[in-house]
Amino acid sequence: MNFTELLAAARLHPEAVSVPPSWAQGRAVFGGLMAAMVHEAMRQKLADDRPVRSLAITFVGPAAPDVPISLEVEVLREGKAVCTLLGRAVQGGQVVTLVQGSFGAGRPSVVAVDAQPPTAIKPLQQAAPELPYIKGVTPEFMRHVALRWAIGGLPFSGNDSRHMGGWVRLRDVPDAPLEVAHLLALVDAWPPSLMPFLKQPAAGSTLTWTIEFVQPTPRLSTQDWCGYCVETEYARDGYGHAAARLWTADGELLALSRQTVTVFA
Repeated sequence: MNFTELLAAARLHPEAVSVPPSWAQGRAVFGGLMAAMVHEAMRQKLADDRPVRSLAITFVGPAAPDVPISLEVEVLREGKAVCTLLGRAVQGGQVVTLVQGSFGAGRPSVVAVDAQPPTAIKPLQQAAPELPYIKGVTPEFMRHVALRWAIGGLPFSGNDSRHMGGWVRLRDVPDAPLEVAHLLALVDAWPPSLMPFLKQPAAGSTLTWTIEFVQPTPRLSTQDWCGYCVETEYARDGYGHAAARLWTADGELLALSRQTVTVFA
C-alpha cells in the first residue's frame, strides 16, 4: 500500500488499519505515517473544512506493522473559529500515538508578519543524489521517500554541524494536490537530528513532535520537491531538542516543526 492508500484506509476504516512492513522504521511503523493517519481520522470529526493550525504529537510506544491499529478521536471543544481534538492510535489495547490538534478558521487581522527567508541550501540540481533504499541498512519506509542531502552530514558520519537537511518528496504516490498529511511524512522522513553527530550506528527516535502549518497550504503537487532544514539547539543525557522548517522549492514556508528526540549512545 502506498501513502495515498493508507490515508484512505484511515478515513474509511479507522477502527482497524493495518500498515504493511514496508512502512516500518526499525520495529515500529514510520512516525510520519502514524501522525498522518491520526490527522486524517481527526478531519472526519470536523463539522466544516477549517484547516489544521498545529498538531502536538507524542509517540507513546512503537506501533507494530501488520497488526490492526484503531484510530480514535475525541472532540474536546468546538468554538466559532477553533476546534480542539484529541486523537489516539491504539494497538493491542495500548495507546501508541497521541495527537492533540487545533483546527482554526481564518479571521480578519491587522497583524501580518512575513516568514523568515528559507535557509540557504544547494539547489536541487547540485544536491547529493537521492539516498537509495538499501534493505537491512536504511529504514524500510525509505523505499517510499526520496531524500537528497544538501546540508550537514549523513547519520553516523561524525559530522558536528548543528544543521542538517536538503530536499525531500514522496516516491510512489499519484500526482495530486499536496496536503497536510503529506507534509507530516516529508518532515518526519528525515532522521533524528542527533544521528549525524554519531560515528557508529545507534538507535534514536522522536519522543515528542509539535508541528505548525501555514494556511492556506501553498499549492503544490505530491511529486514536487520541498526544502527542509533542522537545527539541533541542545543535546545532553540522551535527549536532543531541535527546530526545523519545510518550504517550497520557491522558498515559500510550509511548516514549522519542533522535536524532542532520543538517542541511545
